Amino acid sequence: MFVISALSANAQIGNDRPGHVNPEDMKVDMDNPTFVPMVKVGKVLMGGDSIQYVELNNIYVFPQPVFNDPKQRAAYNILVMNVKKVLPIAKEVNQIIVETYEYLQTLPNKKARDKHLKYVEESIKKEYSPRMKKLTYAQGKLLIKLVYRECGSSAYGALQAILGPVRAGFYQAFAWTFGASLAKKYDPNGVDRLTERVVLMVEAGQL
Repeated sequence: MFVISALSANAQIGNDRPGHVNPEDMKVDMDNPTFVPMVKVGKVLMGGDSIQYVELNNIYVFPQPVFNDPKQRAAYNILVMNVKKVLPIAKEVNQIIVETYEYLQTLPNKKARDKHLKYVEESIKKEYSPRMKKLTYAQGKLLIKLVYRECGSSAYGALQAILGPVRAGFYQAFAWTFGASLAKKYDPNGVDRLTERVVLMVEAGQL
């Protein structure tokens, strides 16, 4: 359940800006939105006139969930809480992986990339081991799935692409010790359809 730290020539490891709190350390607010989507305001030229427009975010309308008993309601509330906890981390991972990959493309040769990847690997252990250990088992498994959703590939595939199969295998083995798999896929139209519904509403600021 590790992720990759974005490292550029002047980048620092982790989110150590003053006042910053990592998502895993934040208290989940079940009564207020986790994300406040940006509203885009612009202008368009029509017939010589400049007309302002507002581009709103998607609003999702789903049937109200029906619970057969208090246990089902509690399970749904736990799912919402866990999504609100780990979705910001999954989005962080996606940005980090993209930035790291782009930076690797600027390095002149394999030797420089290998040196940088070694630094990345050490940084992963130092920065993200304690962070991920703050998550529960269920949150860790959900994070792996949401990384797949955000990145368009599994967490293991992303690690493999950047670190190589041998090093990625090390982190896969580590994940297995927690009963999780970094190769776990995300199925928004199947087994994960309820999770996808919650994710969409959290992203839209509706939860």
